[in-house]
Amino acid sequence: MNDRAPAPGDLALVEALVNSLDIETGADSLDTEEGRAAFALAEADVPAARDLREALRAACLAHAGHPPHRPTRPLDVLLSAAPLVVTVDPADGAAHLRPAGPPTLTSRIAAAIAAAAADGTWPRLKACEAPDCHWAYYDRSPAGRSRWCSMALCGSRAKMRAYRARKA
Repeated sequence: MNDRAPAPGDLALVEALVNSLDIETGADSLDTEEGRAAFALAEADVPAARDLREALRAACLAHAGHPPHRPTRPLDVLLSAAPLVVTVDPADGAAHLRPAGPPTLTSRIAAAIAAAAADGTWPRLKACEAPDCHWAYYDRSPAGRSRWCSMALCGSRAKMRAYRARKA
């Protein structure tokens, strides 16, 4: 939907999950075998993945200063089902958070968020303010104040609506 580069590192997984639903068209890639395979999901895992996706979208909207588009389960409640442990690489002493059990989509998302929170990139994963979009994007602007996934599409639409409202 947008022309931005994907989010850095493991935040790309979070961004991809949020963007697995195109709100404007209603197309949900989790409805397809290929879409589920992209996240290593069985069909039975899809309802939980959708809950996680919408809680992540709400967090991305909050990063951009917008209220959630609909009620969701709290993200921290969903992530509590995927405990993480600290592992230390014996070769270089680097510490990492890893899933405590077998990796699941939720545990991979939890680890990605924890790493992004530690390096300061988590708040830059935002959702477009356009109500018919809410596409996740990584805000690379110097001030961190991007509002739309694409200035050419959603930004232009918003500016045109504002212009027409002023002229009416």
